[in-house]
Amino acid sequence: MPEPRTWQVTAGSAVLGLALAAGAVSAAGPWDNGQRKAERARAAATTPTGGAHHAESRPPAGPQLPAPAPSAAGVLRALDAPAAGRPGDLATTLVPLLADPGLGTLRTASVVDVATGKQLFGEGAATPMTPASTIKIATSVAALSALGPDHRIPTTVVASPDGRTVTLVGGGDPTLDRTRLKALADGTARALKDRGVTGVRVAYDTSLYQGPARHPIGPNDNIAPVSALMLDEGRLDRSDRGPAPRTPDPAGDTADAFAELLGKAGAKVQGAPTPARAPKTPQRPEATKDPQAGQGPKDGTDRATTLARTESAPLSALVERTLTHSDNDLAEALARQTALAHGQPAGFAGAGKAVRDELTALGLPTTGARFADGSGLSRDDRISAALLTGLLTRAADPTRPALRPVLTGLPVGGFSGTLEGRFDTAPATTGAGLVRAKTGTLTGVNTLAGTVVTADGRLLAFAFLAGRTPSPYQAQPALDRLSAALAPRAGTAPNLP
Repeated sequence: MPEPRTWQVTAGSAVLGLALAAGAVSAAGPWDNGQRKAERARAAATTPTGGAHHAESRPPAGPQLPAPAPSAAGVLRALDAPAAGRPGDLATTLVPLLADPGLGTLRTASVVDVATGKQLFGEGAATPMTPASTIKIATSVAALSALGPDHRIPTTVVASPDGRTVTLVGGGDPTLDRTRLKALADGTARALKDRGVTGVRVAYDTSLYQGPARHPIGPNDNIAPVSALMLDEGRLDRSDRGPAPRTPDPAGDTADAFAELLGKAGAKVQGAPTPARAPKTPQRPEATKDPQAGQGPKDGTDRATTLARTESAPLSALVERTLTHSDNDLAEALARQTALAHGQPAGFAGAGKAVRDELTALGLPTTGARFADGSGLSRDDRISAALLTGLLTRAADPTRPALRPVLTGLPVGGFSGTLEGRFDTAPATTGAGLVRAKTGTLTGVNTLAGTVVTADGRLLAFAFLAGRTPSPYQAQPALDRLSAALAPRAGTAPNLP
């Protein structure tokens, strides 16, 4: 049965908890973006004010930021070393919570002080476990490290040398939407008109990706067939997150939609779109004033030409979306972009090797790790709690600002993404607004990994992984209580060394 949702805090405790929540969101300043500022405003707005509705007030000053994390070398020695015992008070707090029957019979944990890299608490921290969606932290770190936060994923339209065929070339962007596809069709139609071409055939190229398109779990509302060309992640209900009916042919459907839009833009489309390899083109033309679509040269030459191009949001934004909403399609795309950066085949196997190689190059403890996919839907994935806290520590390293979107993308307890509906029962409610973490859920597997700012302003990274759990209704509140125990709250909190 689902655990009852009850509020068992006094009015004074509620005021203190929400004030701390607002302050902690504010304390994350160096990693703020518009999304996080909105959460901070919500934290301030929801603070009790005597029952009347008031305009937004300035949130109380939060604890000072912890000292900056050291550069890689110092942190790595601490991460790779076994825990030197368990600090008494922290162990006293966490060990009973780890014993919760809701966490099943397999459980591991790691808590690290980000500023020093010191492991403050560990239970089987080096043991590889099935991570579920917390593997997206690893996928995101690898992609940002390999490609940089400004990388964008292109979708292009290429004309054949005779100009009679245009090929829609997938670059691996699952966020391509109808607005951008229309801009791509409009740009193509203009380019064709400028070249004096009236009738064209439409082809589509998905050759950038290799291997099976279907995830090993098979047809599933949580993920579309993995294709280099897809529209709205293959969703059939116009949703933008969560499970949804998916098309079995994302590329074909996208090509059909493009051909229809091309016809509406004034080009005469002959026949139905067909799969084909696009002809090679020279280097892409300079960008035009239209940010969504570019035009090729107008010199009338008969070489293959890029007619139009659209690009995804920067990788930094894609990573935030991946983590906040646990976007499986986008996670698989990030893994394949990493494979391409490493010169590996862009399939499940090549992506897994590239992610592991990238993390190993960052000096992270990847012993026993396995990346069977980028999304965490595979039960063959393996990650240790120590690797997860190492990834989060690396993302906070001031010498690696490119990795910061991993922290800003983490859902905020009680506020956003996959944590929006959690941390609403006592005592887990003390973590609302204070805990930022990536969730992970498979049948019998429940995980949580993220960060929390303590009462004295120290940034901690934590990872709690549980296997053979009886149900998410028991496991998720138990994980929330573990992470909330690290946060400042009314009453007592563990003393950290």
